[in-house]
Amino acid sequence: MLPAGARYLPNFIIQSDEEALLGQIDNLPWLGDLKRRVQHYGYRYDHKARRVTDNAYLGALPSWLNDLSTRLWEAAIFDAKPDQVIINEYLPEQGISAHVDCEPGVGDTIASLSLGSACLMEFSSVRSGGSLTRLLEPQRLLVLQDEARFEWKHGIPARKSDVIEQQKVTLGRKVSLTFRTVVLAR
Repeated sequence: MLPAGARYLPNFIIQSDEEALLGQIDNLPWLGDLKRRVQHYGYRYDHKARRVTDNAYLGALPSWLNDLSTRLWEAAIFDAKPDQVIINEYLPEQGISAHVDCEPGVGDTIASLSLGSACLMEFSSVRSGGSLTRLLEPQRLLVLQDEARFEWKHGIPARKSDVIEQQKVTLGRKVSLTFRTVVLAR
């Protein structure tokens, strides 16, 4: 299940695109200053301050990310072309704490493309405390807008396995590409 305002788009890319993206990503440097490895494009996100600042601009998206950004904009998933991508790598026993993406600082839409291993994402309502869980599979796109974007936290538990369709599944390496539009205070 997903909160209101969330969409899950199957087969956003095909397997050969996934393999090419993983190859491209793995040929570029990773930052290891978190419990997981990360890459920043467009703007660097300050994880400690939980925001994007004016001096965080890294340059235009590289062509391989710009192509995906353009596709998201042309598909009317975003009102403006995303100009920031954060790539996170999650190995078994690595996750990300439940959070609402920074505001202000980024726009009303967040889109995350999953590569590699499937995993469960947990959602928790900021207002009611209710919770939902959704399987994130490779080559699919999760879009958070409206209530899902601002009134629900989302996170990936740090564990070695998930229970999927009543089966214990050992987790592998998951890579997510999170697209956002930076909105800086002027």
